[in-house]
Amino acid sequence: MIALVTVLVAVAGCSSGAPVAIWAEPAVGGAAGSASGSAPPADITLAFAGDVHFEGRTADLLSRPADAFGPIASVLQSADVAMVNLETAVTERGTPEPKQFHFRAPASAFDAVKAAGVDVVTIANNHSLDYGQVGLTDTLDNARKAAVPAIGAGRNAAEAYAPWVTTVRGTRVGFVAVSQVHELESTWAARDNRAGVAMAADGARAAAAVRAARSMADVVVVYAHWGQEGNDCPSAEMKTFASRMAAAGADVVLGTHAHLLLGDGWIDKTYVAYGLGNFLWWRDDAFSNDTGVLRVTLRDRKVARSELVPALISRGTGQPLPASGDEADRIAKEFAGLRSCTGLEDAPRG
Repeated sequence: MIALVTVLVAVAGCSSGAPVAIWAEPAVGGAAGSASGSAPPADITLAFAGDVHFEGRTADLLSRPADAFGPIASVLQSADVAMVNLETAVTERGTPEPKQFHFRAPASAFDAVKAAGVDVVTIANNHSLDYGQVGLTDTLDNARKAAVPAIGAGRNAAEAYAPWVTTVRGTRVGFVAVSQVHELESTWAARDNRAGVAMAADGARAAAAVRAARSMADVVVVYAHWGQEGNDCPSAEMKTFASRMAAAGADVVLGTHAHLLLGDGWIDKTYVAYGLGNFLWWRDDAFSNDTGVLRVTLRDRKVARSELVPALISRGTGQPLPASGDEADRIAKEFAGLRSCTGLEDAPRG
């Protein structure tokens, strides 16, 4: 995990005008050169994983936050930047929203993700407001106290759609997070005067966020919460949104929500991975316990390689455990086969 300079920028309205820095941390391990003034490193590794929360069988893991993720933490820690979907309100207050499932965790959830080597989390999902506006406010406050960038939701729309930009050895990488889940969408969507989630339904604003990130970064990643639970093929809505993000300037578009791994591939020069599955998960899921860490290698400020590091969710602890031998081969083979229904290309064009 090497994050040298980090900036969170606010996108004003739907315009792609100059973003305003609202959060930053000092450089660590030496000054970071500008992306245009120094040669990029041979390789930069980004690591992505799916849905994480601390309910049910995973709640007790927070008694030891430093070890909550188990051995998979070494895979996240070895990346230059690691990101997961934190699918929970981080609060001990609030009133449950009118929905079936409610997830929340204490502030130590941020200690756990930080100890695991996670550099940034998306909270653009269908659980970040499970305990209402009070719960979201606590989540944002707890993230800031823990110095864990939490993107995709905010105190207003500008903050919710704001890209997070980090510099790794002279290469600037920007991250945008949005949700495409429609449950309670109208009341959970961030507005100019209301806290909430960045929604893919506002395609113009999502595209503006990507353009804002592109104005500051050499590589842009979009992490979406999308898909149909139990369906290992992307929907037409997902494909349309991925294409729109690619057209806006995203180099990587990926996401989670379906509780399954979905296929990956290319839209022209944009790498797309439609589903990362559950990761650190509260119950033995009827859909699948196959998971992994998606490693994306950047070279010369372009996606040069992708690889799924296979893992299996423990039926005892809910932790993702690195797979080996026949199990690793099985997961890798099945993941490769999922491309057939994505409409994605095997290699970049142009």
